[in-house]
Amino acid sequence: MKFPKFRAVNKLKAVLSGVIALYFVIGLEILIMISPAAGFFYAVFNPFLLWLDQSPATRWLTAFFLPHLVSPPDLLLQIIRVAGSVLFVVGAVMFFVCAGQVYYHKFTRKGVALRGLYSYIRHPQYLGLGLTGLGLAILWPRFLVVALWAVMVALYYFLARDEERRMLRQFGDDYGQYLDRTGMFLPKAVEAALGKLLPFRRSLLRAALVLVLLMVCTVGGAFALRSYTVSRLPLWSKGSVTALAILPEDVGKLEHRMESVLEMPEIRSRLEGQSGPFLVYFMPKDYVMQGMIADTGGEWQLYKRHHTIAMISDWIFHPFRHLEAGHAAMHPGMGSGMEGDAAANDMIRRMIFLRVETPNGQPDPSGLFGINARRSPLFVADVEIHDLVLQEVHDLPPATGWGRVPTPIF
Repeated sequence: MKFPKFRAVNKLKAVLSGVIALYFVIGLEILIMISPAAGFFYAVFNPFLLWLDQSPATRWLTAFFLPHLVSPPDLLLQIIRVAGSVLFVVGAVMFFVCAGQVYYHKFTRKGVALRGLYSYIRHPQYLGLGLTGLGLAILWPRFLVVALWAVMVALYYFLARDEERRMLRQFGDDYGQYLDRTGMFLPKAVEAALGKLLPFRRSLLRAALVLVLLMVCTVGGAFALRSYTVSRLPLWSKGSVTALAILPEDVGKLEHRMESVLEMPEIRSRLEGQSGPFLVYFMPKDYVMQGMIADTGGEWQLYKRHHTIAMISDWIFHPFRHLEAGHAAMHPGMGSGMEGDAAANDMIRRMIFLRVETPNGQPDPSGLFGINARRSPLFVADVEIHDLVLQEVHDLPPATGWGRVPTPIF
């Protein structure tokens, strides 16, 4: 017969395992969506996302709070993006090294692991997982990911406290002395300094306050970063049309040529038959992630390609190359043929036109990226931007290359 306390601990472990599994499934969505397993994944997961997307109260969870399609438009956002890769890698290395240390001591019966990082903090594995999770929330910045990260960290705390109680019963004063000289997740001196900033003396109240602050700061910080990102987007606007440059080097071309592009008869006639406002993505013809904006063809449905591992490593270790290298990012290691294609397309810009429905009608340009705005692809136009020659224009289906899955919008 299990006592209530043990049943509660087992339930906590089960909940933690479920949250961790859900977190990493959702966080690693970007890896799955560019793999051949995307169809199977979204057959199960997309109904959940679409259910969240139905109500304004939960729609924010499917939205994104940092640039993913657009090259980060300022230094702060570039630093945050690089920090995501660093946290992801450092946290993963920390977790696996410490896990190896623990299992080595377990299998060799050398007792509790107290060396290495364990000589400074008692739960470096949890810290490593927390850092990896935070990095992942930056790499795939969906609000749902960062909210689950905060929940996961809170559950780590309760599980860590339970583990310490069990270790204290098993190892007695020796482990008690270890508790006195080490911090829980940070070095003892750091935790003591931070503890002086908290108003409560009782550890339970302090822990509750820290966890509440963690959730508020995490989700609130994500909203602040989203607002900051939208305010820094390189936008051009005239009338009912707002255009966004994917790459910083295209801002000048956008500002000097977009008005003339809108005067092209084929484009003007298509816009006149639609009700605005309109959002236009201005990009190289071979921009690798255009399928997240609209279904421009099977070539840009990356889950149909066979470069998943190369693109994953590029996404982690070369944060901006997949934005700047165009189609070549899908074919790493290929030679001058791809370079020749890139040179031939250097002055061709692809423009994807979307109609936007907003709760308040005609918004200011940044309002087109609101969480409650609805964006529907209309048509795509390829223009030789130097001589203003329209090469191709055709209508688009209403979904993206991933169907109705909520995808990044900036």
